[in-house]
Amino acid sequence: MTLPSIEPRERYSPHLRTALIFTGTGTAGAYHAGVLRALQEAGTKIDIVGGCGMGVPTALFAAIDASAQLSEASSFWRSPASARLYPFRPVLRLLVACLAISLLGVVGPFLAVVAGLLVFPVAFFLGMLGLSFGSDAGRGVVRWLYDAFEPGALPSILPRVAVLGLFAALVVLAVAAVRGRRRLKKRRERAGFWWLGLGGFLNAGSAIREWRVRLWRAIAGGPLGKQPDDRDLSVRYVELLGDNLGQPGFRELLLVVHDIEARRDLVFGLLIERLRREFFARRGGGAPRTAEAFDLLGMAREHLLDVLAAALSLPVATEAHLLTFGADTYWRAETHRLTNRPESIARLIEEAGEAGATQIIVVSAAPDPPGPHGLREHAGDPRSRFGDYVTSAEGAAVRDAVRAANEVSRLVFVIQPAYNPLNALDFRGRYDGLSDRHHALGELLERGYEDAYRQFIEPVVAAGGEQLNARRESI
Repeated sequence: MTLPSIEPRERYSPHLRTALIFTGTGTAGAYHAGVLRALQEAGTKIDIVGGCGMGVPTALFAAIDASAQLSEASSFWRSPASARLYPFRPVLRLLVACLAISLLGVVGPFLAVVAGLLVFPVAFFLGMLGLSFGSDAGRGVVRWLYDAFEPGALPSILPRVAVLGLFAALVVLAVAAVRGRRRLKKRRERAGFWWLGLGGFLNAGSAIREWRVRLWRAIAGGPLGKQPDDRDLSVRYVELLGDNLGQPGFRELLLVVHDIEARRDLVFGLLIERLRREFFARRGGGAPRTAEAFDLLGMAREHLLDVLAAALSLPVATEAHLLTFGADTYWRAETHRLTNRPESIARLIEEAGEAGATQIIVVSAAPDPPGPHGLREHAGDPRSRFGDYVTSAEGAAVRDAVRAANEVSRLVFVIQPAYNPLNALDFRGRYDGLSDRHHALGELLERGYEDAYRQFIEPVVAAGGEQLNARRESI
């Protein structure tokens, strides 16, 4: 990304307070892991790590010196488990199967006739050639069609199949509606019977469960005992980071998710003591700071896993995560819907600056838009279409956020791929027509590693070190 208002080779300094921010959805996490591996390997100084979307789990691991677990051979992004993220919801798959069975009962007679029309000419042609097989096959087809349309065969079986398929679809929808009604008891919402069980068309549960388990492994360090519940795990993580803040490898933390009810982004942070009070006490936008900023070392320490689940929830495509605030907080025990929002990157950059960061590194897997004749073929299924939209929205959000940060004289560096054929939900990879080959998710991790060296470590960090040495020699 071109940033005309700054000259990073002249202004970057390892002595300045630096924030590393990860933004993106889904497959962007693999790119984050590659960039983080390169920055760690180069010994880049990082004071604050922040994230929104899939950047939240990346930031959680980077803050407690566990970033190697994101890129090693047994890491999540190199395992088959990554291909199973965000599947279609089970209720939708069952509904489609039931409706397909019902449709089969309706079109069954037509399919039988079409099958006969396709087979009979071939059998007749073989009979004309004098092959007994063709004559026998032709007579067999006629006999099969006659038997199929007997009163006790297809005319009586197929209507039952159609009715049973519709009945099964209604049962599936009813069960899903009952479960949806139980979920809605946590907050005030009304919905028709048909919509209670549907919700989003993708399931974020597998992603949330997988990252919860891996975070517990990172915290436990040694042999794993029984995994604690979400609140206990949240408290353990906060205590681990809070007790070791300032030690090598441990960094301050900033996370952003979106509150649908409050119509604002929520900021969860864990900062050093000298900045903590001022950061959470300041006012912004005329609204009380306590309505949108939460101290993880304070009452919000139990909600860290809620933040993780909300960050992995996709707007519209998945159900939002429900968070019940404490009775002694600004929201007075209300239950709100939290989710990710691609545009939250602007808020994250702003909050990193308020936390004292004078130079900010933004990591995004969304490349700059192609020029003329750079279009490629896209899959037309709903999942791929949504993935393309999210990737496009994230790319635009990063460009706008960096431009806005430059206007207020914040020093922002961007690490992003020049070309990335994978959209946010291409966990199984994708065939790319422009390069005429299949791109796997593991390649995105390696691309992040290479881009970090080409775009930041070699031209910026190395140049900054050379200038510092030159200044010392001149003195």
